[in-house]
Amino acid sequence: MKIRISGVFKYSWSLSGYFALLFVFLLPCSNALAQQDTSKKLKEVVISSSKAPFIQTITPSQQITSVDFSRYSAANVADAIRNFAGVNIKDYGGIGGLKTVSVRGLGANHIAVLYDGVQINDAENGQVDLGRLNLNNVQEIALYNGQLPNILQPARSFASASILSIITIKPRLDPGKPFLITVAAKTGSFGLFNPYVQWQQRLSNNWSFIINSYLQKANGRYDYINDDGLFKSRQTRVGSDIDAQQVDGALYWAKNDSSKFNLHANYYNSDRGLPGAVIINKPPPEGQHLWNKDLFLQAGYDHLFNSGIHILVNSKFSRNYLHYFNPQFPSTAGFLDQNFTQHEYYQSAAISYHLLSNWEVSYAADLSVNNMSANLPGFRYPTRVTLLNVLASTLILGKTTLQASLLNTNVTESVATGTTIPHRNIFSPTVMATIKPFDDAGFQIRGFYKYIFRVPTFNELYYNFITNTKLKPEFTNQYDLGFTYSKNLAGLFEYISLTTDAYYNNVINKIVYTPNLYNGSVENFGKVDIKGLDAGLKTQARLGAGYNAVLSVNYSYQQAQNVTDPTSSIYLNQLPYIPKNTFAFNIGVTKGPVGVYYNQQQLSSRYYNNNNNDEDYLPKYTVSDASVVYKGVCKHLPVILSAEVNNLFNKNYMVVQSYPMPGRSFRISFQMTI
Repeated sequence: MKIRISGVFKYSWSLSGYFALLFVFLLPCSNALAQQDTSKKLKEVVISSSKAPFIQTITPSQQITSVDFSRYSAANVADAIRNFAGVNIKDYGGIGGLKTVSVRGLGANHIAVLYDGVQINDAENGQVDLGRLNLNNVQEIALYNGQLPNILQPARSFASASILSIITIKPRLDPGKPFLITVAAKTGSFGLFNPYVQWQQRLSNNWSFIINSYLQKANGRYDYINDDGLFKSRQTRVGSDIDAQQVDGALYWAKNDSSKFNLHANYYNSDRGLPGAVIINKPPPEGQHLWNKDLFLQAGYDHLFNSGIHILVNSKFSRNYLHYFNPQFPSTAGFLDQNFTQHEYYQSAAISYHLLSNWEVSYAADLSVNNMSANLPGFRYPTRVTLLNVLASTLILGKTTLQASLLNTNVTESVATGTTIPHRNIFSPTVMATIKPFDDAGFQIRGFYKYIFRVPTFNELYYNFITNTKLKPEFTNQYDLGFTYSKNLAGLFEYISLTTDAYYNNVINKIVYTPNLYNGSVENFGKVDIKGLDAGLKTQARLGAGYNAVLSVNYSYQQAQNVTDPTSSIYLNQLPYIPKNTFAFNIGVTKGPVGVYYNQQQLSSRYYNNNNNDEDYLPKYTVSDASVVYKGVCKHLPVILSAEVNNLFNKNYMVVQSYPMPGRSFRISFQMTI
């Protein structure tokens, strides 16, 4: 490890340097642990086995909690869910690079990202950058295919093909300890400097708050192999620097479990470099930058009356500002300098009631108003008003659970100049069912059908270079049939959990962006058939001598084909960037406060163009991570220390064509709670 001070800290790290620094952190804690009073008798300790993860939901679901983030070497939400079955992360590389998620081949626009139950909406491009969602204040992340199992939800929660639910940390304090302060820092490759502070405070028996703040700064440079088919050369990826700050705070009130209120505020500010595509025999463009200044305020109220009526009210305001600069754009000006600002005003109200002990019904209504402005000549300044109404019901009949919902979506759009899309009024039904056919409650069969759609985004409709107001909504029929099995065991293995789901998605009027040299075009593609299989296995074992092992395995098969025109040259071709086979597993061994984990993901070959030609081929790749985690006590304070190696075997690969991913990199982190 070399450190040089010259006005600011500059450093270069080696593998030995990382572990040397980790040893420095651990040394005082090790001494404290060694100086124990052995004159007292040890109290009897009762060891109980771990319970199997909860997997028996009416809709296919996968979860990960904050306990396991370090196990998966996860630094953001995209990292945390990349091993989920059916998930395909599109990663443009670099520490500040864009990261979006596609579930079961449907694309990033078909997944709704909920932040404490309220959707993060982007009317401009319909996608949420999961790379900028850090994990510092996250308690749990869950992915649901279809929709959430709980029918008391905002109507928006019924309006997407899949739901990614992010639940943040809530204050859990008592009068004896009215506050908790957590300080943490990460450093590592790419010049990473990432400090973080969390403050939880109990104000009274009913009121509490939590404030999170973090800074992320990195130069983003990394080496990659440039292969032109004849020669291989080592190049350095530049222009992917990041300087980001985020402040997130929430105020909570709870009279009891039947009456709760929260007020949430979040501000994100970033300056990110965009390195551009690597094209053979042509240096990537330099100097591209993206600035974000995003703010949202949201409030929620949840109340259960003595009569059994349950209400849920949510409100939200958001303002997203994006500034893009490209100094080498081929135009008369010689550069591109664009600003976009979008606002959203959102209100939701939902109510549920148990007509019988086994029969619950709910109704929800949402109203949202989205508008966008830009500094582009001739921009149309669109305003979209969306009204959603949904009626849902859950009925339990013995070992069978039935759930159905009917969503009505009413979209009205207006523009300052030019034409816009017609008014839309669409009904979307969903039917779900589970049955436990045997006395063994651990086995369950489940299935669902869902008809859903998405309206074209503002960029797809009005962006100057690709304007197409004739675009139609993209409709999707989803079918799923699967089973789950979960059992607690008493032998070597403490539990076993198994899930398997086969699915079929039929997409009509799929919206596809086709790039060309400078601008590109967007149009309705036609029909797409997606057939797939998701399977997952989780287990935990006691190995003896205080050692425990955990294992998680996920496999996905996706055949996503164009079925528009049997006479077309691209008929039955695999859709771009969708691998047919994905395999991921994580294994770890723990003893006391120390855990060692290994994580691996394998993707089969893909094509980055509809033609599926040899020149469109992206080879398969396998990428591995390893980490060492210590969770213990240092001078009576809880600490967590970790050292991670990402891309352990230094593989050269691309997730997106012409955007090489980093080779081997390192990261260490330290966290202490006061």
